[in-house]
Amino acid sequence: MQIQILNGVYSDQRADFRTSYPINCVPVPLKTNISNGYLRIAEGITRLDHGDLPAGQSRGAINWNGIEYRVIGTKLLKIAQDGTYTTVGDVGPGGQVSMDYSFDRLAITSGGTLFYSDGTTLTQVTDADLGIALDMIWVDGYFMTTDGTSLVVTELNDPTAVDPLKYGSSEADPDPVVGLIKARNEVYAINRYTIEVFNNIGGENFPFRRVDGAIIPKGAVGTYAKCKIDGTFAFLGSARNEPCSIYLASAANPLKLATREIETLIQKYSEDELATVVMEYRETKVNQHIYVRLPNETVVYDFAASQALGIPVWFFLTSAVAGISPYRAKDFCYCYGQWRVGDTLESKLGYIDETVTTQYDNVIGYQFDTEIIYNGSKGVIVNQLEIVGLFGRAELGEDPCIFVSWTNDGEVWSDEVLLKLGKFGERQKRPQIRQGSRFANWRAYRIRGANRAVASFSRLEAELEPLAYG
Repeated sequence: MQIQILNGVYSDQRADFRTSYPINCVPVPLKTNISNGYLRIAEGITRLDHGDLPAGQSRGAINWNGIEYRVIGTKLLKIAQDGTYTTVGDVGPGGQVSMDYSFDRLAITSGGTLFYSDGTTLTQVTDADLGIALDMIWVDGYFMTTDGTSLVVTELNDPTAVDPLKYGSSEADPDPVVGLIKARNEVYAINRYTIEVFNNIGGENFPFRRVDGAIIPKGAVGTYAKCKIDGTFAFLGSARNEPCSIYLASAANPLKLATREIETLIQKYSEDELATVVMEYRETKVNQHIYVRLPNETVVYDFAASQALGIPVWFFLTSAVAGISPYRAKDFCYCYGQWRVGDTLESKLGYIDETVTTQYDNVIGYQFDTEIIYNGSKGVIVNQLEIVGLFGRAELGEDPCIFVSWTNDGEVWSDEVLLKLGKFGERQKRPQIRQGSRFANWRAYRIRGANRAVASFSRLEAELEPLAYG
């Protein structure tokens, strides 16, 4: 019997069945005749910097003219392929920054202030009519910012100047503007409970006009609780008098991406906590990943895998050896043929490395659960279990292992059984549990590991002997 492993089931103290998503295991939709999809251990992170970066965490990054620019701490850095860098200037303290560019300048908003750079120097926009720059985009020759109330554009012939007669507004609902995003060359004013679309019509005053029929009746909870994906964008937010969820903007009818389990996770946080969420998007091979950085964990939605498999594909990424914690890789920037990342806690620079499963050479744990085995309230003897996948890719001298446990009620788990995953070259390794065990009603399994081996898991195969009684 094949037991599905792409997501599992457990229970909680409220007698509620819950979905268990993989931790540091990425679902891949591929029909192999072994299964229709498999789990591969998440890519690792290899360090790039030379230990001399400015103090502070990564706050944003962008590829401009084939060069990586990243804000770490208060410094805007121009970073070469080998990790060496030049300090362009100081953008001051604050949280996440917005970065965009025109034909000849890079723009950064930091701590409510707008800066421009030519790649060598940094200047601050001091026009008092700009106000606070919460977020920023470049569109049709304008840099557009918002102060939470108005939409502000710079002058076409002088991006350092602002004309107060050219302010725009987002007024379909009296909710504050929290951010801006550009998709299909249209401006989306992201409000707390609504999203309004603007097109460029030119003219002497504010050059953008609202598209009345394109208003989205939900908004985002925070400035960076949004990210672009395939000509549209995803966001974390809600309409008035609704709890927050995760949506994909789709015309005027947003498509919900969050499942019941993800909404349960989101709704344990307060509005103020969710306002700090940062969302990112990364596309690689067959995967289209939307990263949602919640305060205590990072969850990832795979848009392409969800479409291919016909089910919502979610998983956790973590930087812990065991359990769930936030994923430290942040501010993905594809440059020099690599996905470059900063760090949420320390002054580090690295890149996503498919050849390792470690993060900065530290071993990271992974875990996945199975769906329930059920025999119509009758008992079952499990004579043998086998984990099917690709093994034997360990480093020389390593002898990696995994641990298997099971539950008969979804909450209490058995002692773990250790299985060898295969040394280097042992590619025919078949991790198996051969001793029989019996359960009276239903059972689910959990597999976890923490090692340096690169591996993937296709299915859990069980040899079952049904009983005629419970």
